Amino acid sequence: MGQFDGRATKPARNLGDILRWRFLDPLTGRGVSEPEAWASELPAFDRESVPDDSTFLTPRRDNDCRCLVETQPSLTWIGHASFTLRLGGLLMALDPIWRGGFGPRRRHSPPGLPLTEVAASTDVVLISHNHFDHLDMGSLKAFGDRPLYVVPLGNAQTLAELSADVVELDWWESHEHQGVRYTLVPARHWSMRMPWTRNEALWGGFVIESAEGVAYHSGDTAYFEGFREIARRCPPIDWAMLPIGAYDPRWFMRPQHMCPEEAGQAFLDLQAKHLVAMHWGTFKLTDEKLAEPPLRLRHWAEARGVPVDSVWIMDVGETRAL
Repeated sequence: MGQFDGRATKPARNLGDILRWRFLDPLTGRGVSEPEAWASELPAFDRESVPDDSTFLTPRRDNDCRCLVETQPSLTWIGHASFTLRLGGLLMALDPIWRGGFGPRRRHSPPGLPLTEVAASTDVVLISHNHFDHLDMGSLKAFGDRPLYVVPLGNAQTLAELSADVVELDWWESHEHQGVRYTLVPARHWSMRMPWTRNEALWGGFVIESAEGVAYHSGDTAYFEGFREIARRCPPIDWAMLPIGAYDPRWFMRPQHMCPEEAGQAFLDLQAKHLVAMHWGTFKLTDEKLAEPPLRLRHWAEARGVPVDSVWIMDVGETRAL
């Protein structure tokens, strides 16, 4: 097993960029989203029609937790980038975060399932990278040492206090567990737990292969050519969980987060059967309104002629059979 060395990886943005975004953009108006050049032929999206954050409630459904015990394949959105995935007879928790917030960012919508019941039923936990909205030790302590943890290189040390079985993977490395194969694939992002640990641990997405189908969870990522490589090197993907939020202002976020139209293009590059939208409506991370990402994704899909049943914009707590 190798050890990731992130010293040659340039940080996504520096302190000067952050100050410019937070203090100068509100004065200059540069925080307004800029359309991607390759999406300029799309009909204009009416941002003025998007509900304000003060009135918007992220759609949610009550869930009786049967998805945690039933054996048929299913996917449940907990919120943000967190899901439970039942595939190959195993229950997986993907980037599980149940906390009410971190720093000044409060949770806008409660988790879709109770943590105690999910933790008691989970066989495998997958963590895409170590940012606090994806690797939350407060949530992981509820899972404890019961499940197997699969993480990118350099992240096992963060989980040491769990005394759990942890498998670290480099990009394109795989691990098979009870008939399900997990492959860590590239993403365009970065990592940091503390200011002095920037890019000391790897990040990525997961391709999850089972006899019942193939799922992909991208983690956080910018749009990049790697989606086409994933399509070439991996089995055909049935369900692609892709982030659609935390994208404004584009000058700041483009190197690390996709906008909805880019997520749509990534879906086409991956040649997946279904796009499952994530990373929206839970935490107010960036400048766009909470309600905007799914509206823009639907706008893109309609303009591109993408079948409506291939784009899944799930409610928090919703379970879909796979």
